[in-house]
Formats: sequence, structure tokens, C-alpha cells
Amino acid sequence: MFGFKSPYCTSNAIPEFRGSPLPRSFGVYKDHHRLLAWKKLTHSLTHPHTHTHRGILMSAFMSWASWCSAAETLFLLTLYLQFLFFYRNKLLLSTSHSAPGWKLFGKIPLRDNPLKNSTTIQQEYESGPSPHPQPMRRKNLEFEPLSTTALILEDRPPNLPAKSEEESQRHRQEYSEMVAGAKRREMKEAQKKKRQMKERYRQEENIANSMVIWNTEILPNWESMRNTRRVRDLWWQGVPPSIRGKVWSLAIGNELNITPELYEIFLSRAKEKWKSFSETSSVNENEVSLADRESSLDLIKLDISRTFPSLYIFQKGGPYHDLLHSVLGAYTCYRPDVGYVQGMSFIAAVLILNLEEADAFIAFANLLNKPCQMAFFRVDHDLMLKYFAAFEVFFEENLPKLFQHFQNNSLTPDFYLIDWIFTLYSKSLPLDVACRVWDVFCRDGEEALFRTGLGILRLYQDVLLQMDFIHSAQFLSRLPENTPAHALFSCIANTQMISNNRRWNQVFSALMKDGLKETDKSSSSSNNSPALRS
Repeated sequence: MFGFKSPYCTSNAIPEFRGSPLPRSFGVYKDHHRLLAWKKLTHSLTHPHTHTHRGILMSAFMSWASWCSAAETLFLLTLYLQFLFFYRNKLLLSTSHSAPGWKLFGKIPLRDNPLKNSTTIQQEYESGPSPHPQPMRRKNLEFEPLSTTALILEDRPPNLPAKSEEESQRHRQEYSEMVAGAKRREMKEAQKKKRQMKERYRQEENIANSMVIWNTEILPNWESMRNTRRVRDLWWQGVPPSIRGKVWSLAIGNELNITPELYEIFLSRAKEKWKSFSETSSVNENEVSLADRESSLDLIKLDISRTFPSLYIFQKGGPYHDLLHSVLGAYTCYRPDVGYVQGMSFIAAVLILNLEEADAFIAFANLLNKPCQMAFFRVDHDLMLKYFAAFEVFFEENLPKLFQHFQNNSLTPDFYLIDWIFTLYSKSLPLDVACRVWDVFCRDGEEALFRTGLGILRLYQDVLLQMDFIHSAQFLSRLPENTPAHALFSCIANTQMISNNRRWNQVFSALMKDGLKETDKSSSSSNNSPALRS
């Protein structure tokens, strides 16, 4: 059918009125078609069941609109919407009092019997079948369970076969088992929460009591009481967080005699160095060593963003980001022979969380000046091997089975101890557990670091015995995040740092003497070599 655009039509599509053999663009038929469409529309509006036959009304409306101008179509659309709104209100008023069974998607007949809650259904089925069961009556096809109880205990929908007595009895038994299991789980969960709350209250009470003792008795008389049995026992239980920084500062000491004014001097020097490097790096890079560039800029900034990422306080824009950057930069200028080494950021971050800025720098510099930390951060290969050898002596003494398993798989201590010592376990353990390790480290010195390592191996011994080299190394480099403090410190306490009646310091000193003897022998043999004599 061919058609032309009518001046009365605003669309390019040219619909046709059914029964008309001619296109609507012919003016001689225009008024005739408009009249027919209007009659069809008025008949639809006055139809007694127009609200139930919206398709008839829509068809009439489209027929009229196709022969009307834009203004007439807009007027007719307004009239149509008013008509629908009128019939909707009329329909709601007529059914609001007489149709309580309306649902979201239609109307269903009401149940013959009143609704039962899940408790009533449960009591009826737990009491067993009645002595005179009534014949099964088919229900309405609309089946809606009241709850999970009804899903199990109600009769089947009428379009399915009825349950047999054996099946009903089996379902009642299954339901009873489900309820009993749920009650057992709830009871177990309630007991677990009760134990956790009891343990939490006990810890809070112990912390409050010990804080009073630390503030009133120990800290005022630090030098005379720090090595007493009572103080060491309190120390092992954990220093209260509110005074932890003060205790750490006293335990670490200040052998380097660093003052807050000295920290400000090195901090300003670090800032000037960073500024001058940023200005001259693009012009003359040869004047600045690669180690200085990495220490002052690249590694520090990179490590800060990776320091305790879950806390977000050391990330860029966080409250402690600039503070951590300042402490690390000042130490780089204070000890250019050491510079910055990856892992230092974790130690500095833990100190910053417990101390003020200048005090954190003083503790940080003195802590890294300890023999063990200096050996690792300066990468003194020979001295690190002596520490590993001493560790293996006590490893074999305490955990011979795991020690032999590691020997068979060629898993040496350097695969896991280096990361633990570099960060003082603050990266490998949860922060609260790591702080307790720091408490013991401040009390016992470097021996506590290797004892903690043996405690970790003891805690996960059963797991490690089932692993090969690769999986063991991966496991030890990334310990479980939920390492329990109580279990770990129990394993640490059960680790004896005595081998052949020699303690850690004695074993390590003996290894150092043996190393010196070997060095002397090798030097003497090299001096007596024919090449040197010639």
C-alpha cells in the first residue's frame, strides 16, 4: 500500500485505518476517516467493560490519533489519561471493602481455615497423628508456605499426591533433627561468645590492674625493678598499650645520646637533600649516587605506601604518612653508611604508633644500632650466617622432627628468618601480637627474636610437616592473619633456649670464636702459600 505524508500527521510512519482501501493523505477521505475514528473512540469510552478491555480503547485511540493534528492528539491524550484515572479510583473504591484476598499479582480466594503460625504447626506435628485422622481434603491451587516450618510440615499442594503416613513420619523426624541441630549450633555459638566476652573482660581487668602497678611502682623505680622476677612476669603478660611506648623507650635506651634538636637538624637536612635532588636530578644525575636516590626517594616512598596497608594511616594523605617519611629520611641522613633498607618502615611505623615523633626517631636509631639489627640491615653476610647457625642449634634441640624435614627439603633459615628479623615480626604477625613480641624483645634482647621464630615453627609444625620446599617457604613468608596470641606465646614459653647447658649468648659467642679461628687459619695458610713466598 502506497502512502504520502499527511499535513495532519507528525510521524513519517503512515498507519492505515482498517477497511480503508485508500491512503489517508487523500483529503476527500480525511474528514470521513476522522468521523469514523471518533465514533469508534466514543463507543469505546462508553463501553460498559472498557476498563477490562484496554486493548479496544487503545486501538480506538490510535485510529483517531492517526487522522488528527498534533494539538488534537495532545487533547485526546489528556482525555484518555483522565479516563483511566477515573476508572482506577472507581475500581479501588468498589473493591476495598469486599475483597480482602487481593495479592500483589491478582486476587485469590481466602483459606477455608484460619491461618496457623509456625509454632502451632510444630506443636500439632510433634504431638503425632490424631487417633481419628480426617480424610485428606484438596486445598486451593494457590499454595503459600507460612515459614520454613510450613515448608516441611504442611501438606502438599493439591496438584501433587498426598503424603503417606511413613513419609509424614520421616518428615517429622527430619524436622526434629533439623531443630535439634539448630539448637546445638546456637548453644555452641552462645557459649563461644560467652567465653570470648569473659576472656575480654579478664584481659581488660588485668590490663587495668597492671597499668596501676606499672605507673605507681615500676616506672618511678625503673633501674632497680626492671630485672626483678615480678616485673619480668608482668612484662611477659604484655605491657599495657597506654604506657607501652614509655616502657620501650626505657628498655631500648639512648646510648647514641640523640636529642630532639639533633632530630630536627637531620630532618631539615633530609628535606634540603630531597629538594635539591628534585631540582638537579634532571640536569646532572651523576653528582647524586644511585644509593642516595633510592634511599631518599624511591624506596622510602614506595615502602611507606606498603606499610600496614590495612590501617590506611600511613598511605598518602593519611595522618602518619608525612611523619613516617620524616623519621625515615632523618635516619638516612643520620646514618648514610646504612641508608634506607626495605623493612625499616615497619619498625618506624610501630614506634610512631606508640611514641611522639622525636621520641620515635630516638628509639628507632638506637634500636637499629643493636648488633643483630645492624648485622642484618648492613647485610653483614658472615655475621648473618652466625645468627642462622645459632638458630639451627636450638631448632634441632627443640623441634628435631621438623628440623630434619627442613634439612631434607633444603629449607634453610634465611628463607624465612630474614623477613622476620628485618621487620621484627610486625609485617608477619597481627599488629597486637607483634607488639607483644616487641615487649618480650625489649625485655630479653635479640634472643627473644629467635625464640619467637621457634615458637612460630612449633605452632605450625603439624602443617609444615605436610608441605614441600615451595609450600613451606610460601607459608612462612605469609603467615595466617589470625595467628592466635595465646597459642603462639604458649609455644614460645615451651621453647627452651638451652643447648648442652649453654644459653643463646654462649652458643653465639662460641660460633663467633670458631669463625675467628677459621679466619686466622685461612689467613695464615694464604700467607704461607708458595705464590706469596715467591
